[in-house]
This record gives sequence, structure tokens and C-alpha cells, in this order.
Amino acid sequence: MAKPFLIAQVSDLHIKAGGKLSYKVVDTAGMLRACIAHMLAQPQRPDVVVFTGDLVDFGRPEEYAALRDLIAPLAMPVYLIPGNHDDRAAMRTAFPDHFYLRQSGEFINYTIETHPVRIVALDSTVPGQSGGLACPKRLAWLDAKLAEQPGKATVVLMHHPPFRTFIGHMDRIGLEGADALAVVIRKHPQVERLLCGHLHRPIMARFAGTIACTVPSPAHQVALDLAEDAASRFVMEPPAYGLHAYTPETGVVSHTAFVGSFAGPYPFYVDGKLID
Repeated sequence: MAKPFLIAQVSDLHIKAGGKLSYKVVDTAGMLRACIAHMLAQPQRPDVVVFTGDLVDFGRPEEYAALRDLIAPLAMPVYLIPGNHDDRAAMRTAFPDHFYLRQSGEFINYTIETHPVRIVALDSTVPGQSGGLACPKRLAWLDAKLAEQPGKATVVLMHHPPFRTFIGHMDRIGLEGADALAVVIRKHPQVERLLCGHLHRPIMARFAGTIACTVPSPAHQVALDLAEDAASRFVMEPPAYGLHAYTPETGVVSHTAFVGSFAGPYPFYVDGKLID
């Protein structure tokens, strides 16, 4: 059986500089450091790591400098997309060696062609706004790029998920243009997943003939409250990241990896017998 190609997905880091706590509570830098250490200690290391937005908290150059130091231990390829907390110009300045960030001019849209799974990144951000936008210009780019490789398994990266989550305050800052995005995605059945962020929770939904999903944050999580008028709050549930395994036989299989020290692993069997 073929060894799977592993994509680790980390989202909603909200890195601050100088040891400052996010929302005066969360040590986001320390928690990302723990996340990366956990990832590198696993029996199977990821082949690539994708970061699906809200990389830093306020889009400041010093925050991106801190992020650059934090992700330096990752020797595998690393791919970044912006979220609504990010600043495109500051991202590009902080990561001059990440040439893919400059593929598309105004937006940080790009394709990565060198792996068993094709990576297509769609910039859904709107400067100064919390919600996202799939505008005609970006969708035309996406449609054209997907059409270039109809036979290759593909994941699409974007920050804002294109589906309703029922967490009221987050849906109000969701993705505008999701219906138009669905028209594009449905044309391209090679799209295995839309890998999204923004929600700080593990959520999956069928979307346009494929699966769209979000992953937890390596730091704080959005409170699970499905009321339309849910308050905008966060909780310190276990930090986590996504791990997506691909083979041509299986397509993409997605896992959630929780960061921390946990008891075990313990055996189920001794001498071939289930432990009673």
C-alpha cells in the first residue's frame, strides 16, 4: 500500500510579538511553539504544512517577524495564506523567500505543482473587514487554474469557509459569494477538499460535490454556541491542527491532531488477547 502524502493544516494562530497575550489571555506564540514541537515529534512527519490564515493578530511587521522565527523549525515546505487579521503587504515583506506569495499581483492566490496533491490557494480576504469575499475576479482565476490540471487531485486553501456553521456571530462574518464559488468548484471534481480556517473549530460540510472543512486553532477556540444571537466568545478547549493524508487509492482522509501530553498509548491486547 502506498505511503500517504501528509498535509498538516494549522490555522488561526493570531501571533503577537514580544510575549504579548492575545485578548490578554492567550499565549498564542507559546501555543504555536508547542504545536510545531508536537507535529515534529509524531511517528509520521507531515510532507508539507499549510497555514490557512489569521497568521498574526493585527497584521504588524513585528508580528510576522515573530511568526517567521516560530515556524523556522519546520524543514518541510510551508505555505501561507492570509486571513482577515492579516496584511498582504506585510506578509510578503516578512517572507521574501516565499515566492509563491507573489504569483498573482493584488491577491495572494497561487498554485503549488510539485507534490502528489496539487495545492491551489484562494485569497478570500477584504482589507479592513472581518468577512471574506469570493469576487468574480478571484473566481475567474480559480476556475482557470483548476481547469489547467483536471486529472490531478487538488486541495483548495482559503481562510473563510463557504458554508453556514450555525455559530451566529461567525456566520455574520463569513464568506460572501459562496454560491458563485460553488458553481466553480462543482465544475472541477478533482477538488478533494476545501481546507479553511476562521472558525477555530473542527467543522465539515458537503459543498459543491466535495467536502469543505475547518480545523481547530493551535491556541484558543470559538465557543460552540449554535444560537443565532450567540455572543462572540472563545474557550480554551484543547489546541489542535488538521492532518490530511492522501493516496491515489483513497483520496484525502482527514484527521484532527490534538496538541498536548496525554496518558498512553496503552495496548488493547496482550499475547494476542483483548485485555479483560
